[in-house]
Amino acid sequence: DFLCISLVNGFIQLRYNLGDKTVILQTSQTVHTNGNTWHSLEAGRVGNEGYLDLDGINVTQKASPGMNALDTHTDFFVGGVSSLNLVHSMAVENEPTSFTGCIREIVINNRELKLTVMDPKGGANVGDCDGTACGYAVCKNNGTCQVESSGFSCSCPPEWVGSTCEQSMHCSQNRCGVQALCIPQPTSFSYICVCALGWSGKYCDSKIKFFIAKFVGNSYIKYTDPYYGKRDLQYSRISLNFTTNQTEGLIVWMGKGEDEDNDFLAIGLANGTLKVVINLGERISVPLIHSKYSTCCDERWHFVTVVQNQTCIKVYLDEELILFEDIDPHRKYTALNYGGICYFGGFEIGRKVHIVTTGLFQKEFIGKIKDVVLFQDSNKIQLMKAEGYNVYSGN
Repeated sequence: DFLCISLVNGFIQLRYNLGDKTVILQTSQTVHTNGNTWHSLEAGRVGNEGYLDLDGINVTQKASPGMNALDTHTDFFVGGVSSLNLVHSMAVENEPTSFTGCIREIVINNRELKLTVMDPKGGANVGDCDGTACGYAVCKNNGTCQVESSGFSCSCPPEWVGSTCEQSMHCSQNRCGVQALCIPQPTSFSYICVCALGWSGKYCDSKIKFFIAKFVGNSYIKYTDPYYGKRDLQYSRISLNFTTNQTEGLIVWMGKGEDEDNDFLAIGLANGTLKVVINLGERISVPLIHSKYSTCCDERWHFVTVVQNQTCIKVYLDEELILFEDIDPHRKYTALNYGGICYFGGFEIGRKVHIVTTGLFQKEFIGKIKDVVLFQDSNKIQLMKAEGYNVYSGN
């Protein structure tokens, strides 16, 4: 499989092959090759339906029967490849050649790549396109970069300070404590502190311990399973207790949550009903929703267990079997490769639940969680020893 964007006789081409046929999209207009015009390019695919947009003019390829997952599992190359032999014969129209020009602001699946010397895995014959110390986005938050004999300096707009305008003036003298985040509140000319796991108080300066985690809506815990390498991923299990008065919310997401290729098992609430979603491969997310009216948002404690036996999924609510389904009788994918990562309540600050879960769940969790057990472990996981923010004691 491959996906390739190239410049062909002045036109932009998108070519991709998901295993059965090569799809080719080409822009209707050419790019300016005068060396001083920046173009905006968006390209991609949803299933096997492709789209290509150059400076706001869009070309699409309608969906058709066939394969709809891109299986590459290789490095991502920009501007060229380490060896032209790696380029599939159908990926380009002519003989493959490396790109000459400038590229900036590369965003892959809503995550911007850092085009610096240190961040990529490797590269060759790449220089600073700007030619000065003022490359793209050196100054943050609409600051203006000026070249100096010693390098550069940033002229910051009102309300932003720092060498690269990276800090809000409202946070420049904040009193937020250990590992806390300062969130500016421009309308009130102030700030609030978002506390790291294990801290509370207005300035996050009070140490706390808990065995019941309280989530307030912009909270999350990210737990890394130390035994992941020894797990039998064809037989997964998670159980926990939760209580809430909300009808929507993501309770737990077993999976890395980085892109649509990641396997996951998720538990949450939708319209007040328990919802479980599992993806074992090929981005086929199977939602399992309890059909009966459920009173999960009644502020009582509820005990939920999800058991995955290859493609057979069992869901227990308050020790009653409420769902039992074989999501793929053909057994094409049978393992939950969740990467050893479990999120509780939501995702990192700034990563909205409805975006990361592509609409499977709408909101962050508000409520309490306790007694989390993975697989058949004899001990509950210690949420206090994980990473997280804005989580408080629900004891």
